Amino acid sequence: MKGMTPDDDMIALPAAAFWMGDDRHYPEEAPVRRVEVGAFRIDPHPVTNRQFAHFVRETGHVSVAERPMDPARYPGIDSKRLKPGAMVFRPPRGPGAAHWSAWWAYVPGAFWLKPEGEGSVYRGRLDHPVVCVAYEDALAYAAWAGKALPSEAEWEYAARGGLERATYAWGEERRPGGRWMANSWTGAFPHRNDAAHGFERTSPVGAFPANGLGLYDMIGNVWEWTRDYYASGPAGCCGPTAEASYDPDLPGVRIPRRVVKGGSHLCHESYCDRYRPAARQPQMEDTATTHIGFRCVVRG
Repeated sequence: MKGMTPDDDMIALPAAAFWMGDDRHYPEEAPVRRVEVGAFRIDPHPVTNRQFAHFVRETGHVSVAERPMDPARYPGIDSKRLKPGAMVFRPPRGPGAAHWSAWWAYVPGAFWLKPEGEGSVYRGRLDHPVVCVAYEDALAYAAWAGKALPSEAEWEYAARGGLERATYAWGEERRPGGRWMANSWTGAFPHRNDAAHGFERTSPVGAFPANGLGLYDMIGNVWEWTRDYYASGPAGCCGPTAEASYDPDLPGVRIPRRVVKGGSHLCHESYCDRYRPAARQPQMEDTATTHIGFRCVVRG
């Protein structure tokens, strides 16, 4: 898998109907419903640092995490605090932390090239998924490559690997035969990662088995952007709009949220049991983090 470029063969999937969602886990995944998708091709793995660097060299793209922030979009926050950056995972020193704010920090200066902030570089991770990319960055890459971002339904259909209503992309067992099938947190979340499978953070694309359709890292490693807006309430209840996607807990912040899929290297069954095809989570479009990346599709 090493040395992949934007010209890699995509995996072609025919038009199909499948059972989307899950009634057995988090409420936002329900209800299970029959969904149709058209024919499309999908990248065999998430976009890598190597690929994204090529895109930036060709286009001069400046990522969202590098740009000045508009105070009007963040009411109530001192403008002096609005410095370009990204959300970076930092394990707390010991057990007992119960809220995500104990292990996530907004780090000025963090962006895709320096994913943990000043002093960090992506060298040595060229074939890892690019992270610290906001939704707009993923869209820009996709347009440059002549592709698009997948819908939530397309993404989930591909992630299921041809298995109907299975819990995981590979079946019903979390670790069949004791084998690690995806890059997820091992140890005691969030303070101790044992890296039992060899990776404490992201892993090179293709380090874990492909699903039944030949797709790598659909589960674990990094969450992936989809084009669909996220709305609170049952999945599939309505066609969410940008306005419906606003976070109801932040009424003054009018930033759309998109669905991200697949879980990441930070998922663990004790806190975020979301390394499954049906799992879904909202993410504000403007937010870049160390555990979200993307892959692309071509429809038709």
